[in-house]
Parts: sequence; structure tokens; C-alpha cells
Amino acid sequence: MKGLIQRVRGARVEVAGEIVGAIDQGLLVLVGVEPQDTEASVAKLLHKLLNYRVFSDAEGKMNRSLSDVGGGLLLVSQFTLAADTKSGLRPSFSSAAPPAQGEALFDLLVKQAREKHPQVATGRFGAEMQVHLVNDGPVTFLLDV
Repeated sequence: MKGLIQRVRGARVEVAGEIVGAIDQGLLVLVGVEPQDTEASVAKLLHKLLNYRVFSDAEGKMNRSLSDVGGGLLLVSQFTLAADTKSGLRPSFSSAAPPAQGEALFDLLVKQAREKHPQVATGRFGAEMQVHLVNDGPVTFLLDV
């Protein structure tokens, strides 16, 4: 399971012109699910999302986590993160989980995130989405669990 995290000052997801999820300061996370991912992968990624220290402390060092700052968490399914791009000039999606597995694990991630964190928003699984963000830093990391 992969999570591309971006520290943001604000972010929102639109589907057909409707805002379906939005946060102020926090993390925008593009989530990619691979065939070998399990419930354990979900738990590990969520732990990292809530505790990864990417927010600045009083000295300007990345020492604070999403939980520490009380920021929002915007989760967006992104099967293209699992693409194989090592050869050729066109991505292969054979390394991405089948849609049913991807949706089940993404939904589990959202459910568990909402149980552990007060501000969770999402995109819409499988929809054509427009993601708007103000990247803070910019600070972007790929978490591969």
C-alpha cells in the first residue's frame, strides 16, 4: 500500500463540480492499493499517516505529526500510484489491486481513520476527481508500507 502525502494549507476534491471532501491545514494523501495489501497494510499506513512528523515545531524542524497539530486528513484513492513505470513509455496497471480489493481496503482505511482522528475527508472511489491543493513547503513524501 502506498500513500503519497502532501502537507497542505488546504485541499479539496470535486466530482462533477461538487465538493465531496475538503480540509484546511493537514495532509492530502493519495492512496494506492496493490494486490499483496491486507488489513495489516491499512493499519501500518494509518499509523504512519497520523504519526509521521512532517509539521514544524517552534524551531522550524519537522517534529510534529498530524495528530500533534490536529490537522485535517484528506484521503483520495489513486490506483495509478501502483503503476509499473520501469519500462516503456506507457504505464502498466497490472501491479494495481483489482477494483473490488482496492475499494475494500480504501474503505477500511477511511473507517479506521475516522475512528482515530477527528477530521477526515475523502474523495469518491473510482470517480473522475479534480484535486485542488495549496502545498505547504512544498513537503511531499511517498510512504510505501
